[in-house]
Amino acid sequence: MNTLYKRQFALMAGVLLVAFALLGSAFAALSYQYIIQDKRETLERNASYVAAFTSSYLSSAGGAGIQEPAYQLYISSLANISGSTVILAENDGEIVYASSGRSHGPNSLLSGTVPGEVMDLISQDGKFAGLSSLGGLLSDKCYVSAVPILQSSYITGLTYRRGVVLVASDTTVLAGMWQDLAIIFLLSAAVVLLLAAAASSVTSLWQTKPLKDMADTVRRFGRGELEARVEGYEERKDEVGELAGAFNTMADSLAKSEAQRTEFIANVSHELKTPMTTIAGFADGILDGTIPKEKAPEALATISSETRRLSRLVRRMLDLSRLQSSENVLAQERFDISEVLLRVLVSLEGKITSRGLDVETHLPDGPVMVWGNPDAITQVCYNLLDNAIKFAAADSVLSLTIQIKGEKVHVSIANLGETIPPEELGQIFDRFHKTDRSRSVDREGVGLGLYIVKTIINNHREAINVTSENGLTTFTFTLTVA
Repeated sequence: MNTLYKRQFALMAGVLLVAFALLGSAFAALSYQYIIQDKRETLERNASYVAAFTSSYLSSAGGAGIQEPAYQLYISSLANISGSTVILAENDGEIVYASSGRSHGPNSLLSGTVPGEVMDLISQDGKFAGLSSLGGLLSDKCYVSAVPILQSSYITGLTYRRGVVLVASDTTVLAGMWQDLAIIFLLSAAVVLLLAAAASSVTSLWQTKPLKDMADTVRRFGRGELEARVEGYEERKDEVGELAGAFNTMADSLAKSEAQRTEFIANVSHELKTPMTTIAGFADGILDGTIPKEKAPEALATISSETRRLSRLVRRMLDLSRLQSSENVLAQERFDISEVLLRVLVSLEGKITSRGLDVETHLPDGPVMVWGNPDAITQVCYNLLDNAIKFAAADSVLSLTIQIKGEKVHVSIANLGETIPPEELGQIFDRFHKTDRSRSVDREGVGLGLYIVKTIINNHREAINVTSENGLTTFTFTLTVA
């Protein structure tokens, strides 16, 4: 399984290895250049010193020179201390002396001759420095620095060349350096990888444990344990805490939705059961003769009434389903809320007249333009006004008011009747909620009208509220000024 820990460790290890490789390469290159430069400068100093010493020694020895044991012992000691080989050659390149050195014995050198190209460079540039095997005289390429042995004539005062000094050092120092660097790099990489593994284990545990807990909670939630929540991480001030909080919020919302769905199904079942039972009872009574023929018209009237009630319930539920559908997007436009309210008022004129109600309107002069869906807001006004007509006291007054307050328009519909108890006001917009009085007054209602009103207003991201005091019940909703 390609776990988060494995991916994180592989990424961290890869980054560290690349970083170490780059740093190691840079360090090795700089070290190489430094050692080359230092080796060159050291060999040049040693060669210049030997040349000067030899020139002085030859002058004081009167020509007996370099063959004397004292001179050779000194030069050999100097060569051993510096880890190099000192070679003296005549102007024609013939080698006349070679120290024992650390790795180069004199036997192969004393019989040799310095290559002509080296001697030419010494003549032209006054020195030679570089990697060379001296034409095979040295077993491997070495760092060689060569300078002439110069002497001044006491008689003429001229300076002339008595020979050349060559100082050679092998590359074993560099080989050892590369080996040491490789060992240091490998050991450092191993230690860092171990530390990376430990750090990755700690960080991965810190990161993955909450994810595993959340995954387990999600699986439990998916199995129907709607009370399952992610616990212990909400207080973390990071992405994990944010994710835990978001999941719990989602779970609360889904649990609430499921509870509402269950309640809705139960309410629908109850609302459907009553008229269907009534219809079936009267129909069976007519068919089996339990209901006398003379009472059959009354029974059929009841069946018809309950059938219409079922039809209204189904239409209301279809409206509700459409409003709550995720695909339902209310297209908003500018319209005159005063015109909508007055048009609804005209459509309900028959009901208003039959109850002997008077209507008072408090509307601004001219159009009141708002943003919203005209059809949906028309349904809101119709439901609220129809509800106000049903529960208004006979021969009382209905009040319709539109007020502009800042960027909001407040639409109020009020009626005089019985005061709604405070405990009922909090439930008045619930699905299938009907007060005791409404059950006796509005037998045709299904308890979805106000819930649909609330849903439409919420879809507009507006507010609606209800007050009921001293027999005056007022519904007020807001719209945004266009």
